[in-house]
Amino acid sequence: MPERSRDWIKQSKRDLEMAEKAMRDGFYEWSCFAAQQAAEKAVKAVFQKMGSVAWGHSVFELLKVLATKISVPNDVLNCARALDRFYILTRYPNGFDSGSPFEYFTEEDARNAILYCRRVIEFCESVLAEER
Repeated sequence: MPERSRDWIKQSKRDLEMAEKAMRDGFYEWSCFAAQQAAEKAVKAVFQKMGSVAWGHSVFELLKVLATKISVPNDVLNCARALDRFYILTRYPNGFDSGSPFEYFTEEDARNAILYCRRVIEFCESVLAEER
């Protein structure tokens, strides 16, 4: 399998840009989801660089596996925990007793998701820089 960590991290950063745009446009649920996706892709970039395959969508679970190989700071794990809450609830109305996801997510949620995502990407980029 070819090593494609650069592609993964580039897409991660583009997804983060989408999260920022969605927040500016008031699509807070999509902003939160895009931030989660960006963080997931950043972590998968690290797995790619290490010659490993990463399965699943939980940023936290992926980082726990990564932590068996390298040191992952607690604040990064905490950001991942928070981001994982945005994977399903932001997209599916049956995640709540009533209403649609857009009615539950706020600009503050989106700002926090973007902040958490940036921290995960920052960590992943530092690992990628060491691996190069």
